[in-house]
Amino acid sequence: MFAAAEARAAGRGGLAAVAEITGLARSTIGRGINDLDTPGPGNGRVRRKGGGRREVADLDTTLVSDLQRLAEPATMGDPIRPLKWVSKSPAKLAAALCAAGHTICANTVARLLETKLEYSRQVNRKTHDGTNHPDRDAQFEHINARVLDAQAAGQPVISVDTKKKELIGNYRNDGSDYRPKGDPRCVNIHDFPDKELGKVVPYGVYDVGTNTGWVSVGVTADTASFAVNSIRTWQKRMGQQRHPGMRELTITADCGGSNGARVRLWKVELQRFADETDLVLHVHHYPPGTSKWNLIEHRMFCHITQNWRGRPLSSRMAVVELIGATTTNAGLKVECALDESIYEKGVKVTKAEMDSLVIEGNAFHPEWNYTITPRRRHQT
Repeated sequence: MFAAAEARAAGRGGLAAVAEITGLARSTIGRGINDLDTPGPGNGRVRRKGGGRREVADLDTTLVSDLQRLAEPATMGDPIRPLKWVSKSPAKLAAALCAAGHTICANTVARLLETKLEYSRQVNRKTHDGTNHPDRDAQFEHINARVLDAQAAGQPVISVDTKKKELIGNYRNDGSDYRPKGDPRCVNIHDFPDKELGKVVPYGVYDVGTNTGWVSVGVTADTASFAVNSIRTWQKRMGQQRHPGMRELTITADCGGSNGARVRLWKVELQRFADETDLVLHVHHYPPGTSKWNLIEHRMFCHITQNWRGRPLSSRMAVVELIGATTTNAGLKVECALDESIYEKGVKVTKAEMDSLVIEGNAFHPEWNYTITPRRRHQT
């Protein structure tokens, strides 16, 4: 185009003169003159519309269909959803397509998955809450009504559960804390339990009305005896002081684990606790698959986990101190102690022991809702 501009400026005979000086063919200079007379693409474009190399999907007509055939067997999720994702990497898909006679790279495969097939990379999402019992919502409403009744009567309500077992030793823990740059805390590579330190089992009792909690850190097994003893310890060390007029105790718990609705030992130990304290116990279990709705999970346990701050639980007392230091702006206070008692697993409860219980199921789902009365009250 420069040569064409010079030829045009020279006038008659300019094209031949410029061709001789520059060594360009006269036809090339002629095309440059045509380009000068033709307006450019505009809008900052360098090429006119349709210019440049053709897309690989346009040149290879079977490429997209073959890619879809390879991706579909690995597609997960609901096929009617507009977004899909694949478990095969673009590199593996590109290798499979090249083996089938196509010429393509991993980057092009990733682009085709997004633009032509509408795939995208996605992570898992927690949406399935397990099998829904038909009376799930009704049980929630029943628990809420009983809790409100107890609080209106000035009687305490507690939420109980077992926290995740924790390894004791120099092991990695979730979370992070401020440290000098380039100086992360070094921990063991493998999470094999230490034979001497082992694990601890934190069992929590959350007082709904006072926003306080108690955690017993067990060193043996998570059994019903351990669970009820944790409630017993809470009653002695915190409950009596905060609820001096306590005559009844409402307990909300999961449907499984050491405090499960079908655990015989749980009910036998609760009867012993009721006999010792002369308390009437109202027990309500959340439906199966709904343990995350238990108040203690999102009112106390979550804050305890945040308080770990990625620090290894180097000793049993470190666990006790970290749990006891848990507080929130909403006023949560947690007390904690080590329970070094030995709790045997596999304790059998006889039919005679079950028959001796003073237990009465509620009219609504008696397997989830029941009341345990002290024996001496029942006898009188």
